[in-house]
Amino acid sequence: MRVLLVEDDDADAFLVAELLAERSDQIVMHRVETLAHALGSPVRVDCVLLDLQLPDAVGLTAVTRLRQHAPGTAVVVLTGQHDEAVGIAAVAAGAQDYLVKDQVDGRLLVKALRYAWERKRAEEAERQLWQQRLVADENRRLERGLLPAPLLTDPRVTLVARYRPGRGESVLGGDFYDAVELPDGTLHVVIGDVSGHGPDEAALGVAVRIAWRSLVVAGLPTNEMLRAIEIVLRHERIKHSFVTVCAISIAPDRRSLRMRLAGHPPPLLIDGDDGELLPLDRLGVPLGLLQDASWQAVDVDLPEAWSLLLYTDGVFEGKVRGQTDRLGHENMARLVLTDLRANPDWRTRPEAVLDRLIAAVVDLNDGPLDDDVALALLSHHDLR
Repeated sequence: MRVLLVEDDDADAFLVAELLAERSDQIVMHRVETLAHALGSPVRVDCVLLDLQLPDAVGLTAVTRLRQHAPGTAVVVLTGQHDEAVGIAAVAAGAQDYLVKDQVDGRLLVKALRYAWERKRAEEAERQLWQQRLVADENRRLERGLLPAPLLTDPRVTLVARYRPGRGESVLGGDFYDAVELPDGTLHVVIGDVSGHGPDEAALGVAVRIAWRSLVVAGLPTNEMLRAIEIVLRHERIKHSFVTVCAISIAPDRRSLRMRLAGHPPPLLIDGDDGELLPLDRLGVPLGLLQDASWQAVDVDLPEAWSLLLYTDGVFEGKVRGQTDRLGHENMARLVLTDLRANPDWRTRPEAVLDRLIAAVVDLNDGPLDDDVALALLSHHDLR
């Protein structure tokens, strides 16, 4: 156990050292004479034994400043005052215990230090648990906004999705997706990515996704929809964030689609165990950068049975072991198609395709990806 004694009186410091040496050889004590010396560098001890009558700090001021400097370190107040109210006030200010100098012996001193250390560890564990609960509650709220239940009624269409926060964190970022089928059978699908990472970006992603769903249900054409979303984005964002979007409308007969890309990579169209990335030649600017931007449509014919893999850039911006270049969306597409050929029954468990893709890129990156990853696999098949 490492103990820092903050005491300006040499006689008292000698007495504390002797008491500790008598009772335990497992306590290593270091002494400084002023609070300034204690706060002059990071406190790397398990417990601080703090005098309340120092040349540069008197009374509870020393406790408050020490707690601010080293909030994770246990503090035991060592006072020459016999006023019990002072000790109670010190504990209220953040100390774990208090001792009166002329009433302490070696056994009591060691016991107080060890108990203070254990109480501090228990407090830290409780604090971390509370933070984890807050994060979990926040995630649940954000998940309902970022990862909604698709509004699909066509029994021939299925959608599976996966979300993986970046940097190994548990907080969701600004990636989002959604799917809405209109009464006339037209199927609208979107996937997007808010620049940045954290709760502000996640909240903005929720606002953009809800705006998209509302405008789709209202029947607004896609190009006008993107303009309206950009207005929402400019008013809702806290930072100068921008949003990349891939918006797709699929015809009621499911044999053609119309796509608009706002700074977003194109989906992978899968036909059997083969496939290709949709054209990138009409890529528009992300939302939130240019007020007079426009996004040109790309029309694509579809086979009878098909799948579309929509994704955010976090899945292909990871590193590749042994190379300087990043993975890239073309190599990511090759990974997916190779996996489909190796698993010809993948249609029975399409979500496993997404799980294997995430595992593969994490393995190539030699660890968690820096950016968030959102994947959505939309499939159309003949019920027969």
